[in-house]
Amino acid sequence: MIQRVLIGMLLNAVSVYVLVEFLDGVSGTGGIKLFIIGGIIIGFLNAFVKPIMKILSLPFVLVTAGLFLIVINAFILFLAQWVVNTMAFRDVTLVFDGVGAYLVAAIVFGLINWVLNLFFK
Repeated sequence: MIQRVLIGMLLNAVSVYVLVEFLDGVSGTGGIKLFIIGGIIIGFLNAFVKPIMKILSLPFVLVTAGLFLIVINAFILFLAQWVVNTMAFRDVTLVFDGVGAYLVAAIVFGLINWVLNLFFK
């Protein structure tokens, strides 16, 4: 169980790296610290907040044939940005440039996690 959580956080760190390095509209400072902290925060949000959001938004997920999950992922990324920037880690920031960046990042984040989970979980 703990090993699965740690692997999930590591995969989230890789996903944060890809988002920051390769997507326009997503930027961050702090290098490896950002990726590790971001992976840990997103891991906790995925473990505790995302299941509640999925249950509460089930009608929307069903009506949109699952596309509402992109909105949930975007909100998780918003919360991760808020936590990283609010906790004021030294030289660590995460910035998304608007709603469009959140949505594109949520799609890319979901695809990256899906591919990585195929190989590592």
